[in-house]
This record gives sequence, C-alpha cells and structure tokens, in this order.
Amino acid sequence: MKRSILAFALIPLAYSVQAKEMKQDKDVTVTPVLKSEQTITGQPITLPKGDVQVSVSKYEIASGATLPVHKHLYPRYAYVLEGTLRVSNEDTGKTQVFKPGDFIIESINQWHKGANIGSDPVKLLVIDQVKKGESNVILQK
Repeated sequence: MKRSILAFALIPLAYSVQAKEMKQDKDVTVTPVLKSEQTITGQPITLPKGDVQVSVSKYEIASGATLPVHKHLYPRYAYVLEGTLRVSNEDTGKTQVFKPGDFIIESINQWHKGANIGSDPVKLLVIDQVKKGESNVILQK
C-alpha cells in the first residue's frame, strides 16, 4: 500500500520534469544542413562491412594550396568551416566549389583533388567511416 501511495505521489513530479525538459527544447534551434543518400557525384553511400571505425579530423588548407590526387574507399564527409574549396573529379571531369556551411559527401573510389581557390585558409571538419584499422586516403601514383 505504501508503495502505491509513493508511486502516485511521484507522478506529478515526473510530469513536472517532462514539462521542464520541453521548455528547454524551445531554447534549442535545429537547422538541417543536408540529408542525402548519395555522394556529390551521385553514388549511393555504402558503409564498410564488419567493424566500422569513425575518425574525425580538422583540415586546414593554405590559400593557393592543392591537395594531391587521391580517392576514398569508404564514406568521407566534410563540413566547410571557412574558405572556398574547389574539388575536381578526374574520373568524371566535373568540378564543384564549396563554401562555408556546405557539407560534402565525397565520391567513393573516384580520383579527385581539392584546391583552395580563395585568399583565406580553407578549414574543414572531416569525418571518415572505415573498416577498423584502415586508412581512407589512397594517393594516386
């Protein structure tokens, strides 16, 4: 009987906590950046089989610098924090330009390179999803 009384006494407290949490939700703004099932070249996003490792890195590319031609075997995502980045895909012949606020889902298994075409450094937040223990950058020889 005492347990039943205690349970009923706690119900208003539970609703009070939920109400407080809902009020805090009004102070949070969620702005969608991107929702996609494809890379920037229209490929389906396929995740590695087996154990997956997530790596997060910050890249800073100096003004005028060009990355070497490379490819990724697994998904790589990049969020442009600063600067202007041009990505040239050697396999498709297409070039795309990305600016702050853009989210890039890089091509998989296609040779490409990035270049900073602006006067300020390009800053990227890069996320890789790879098979555990593997690298996601293969340089062209």
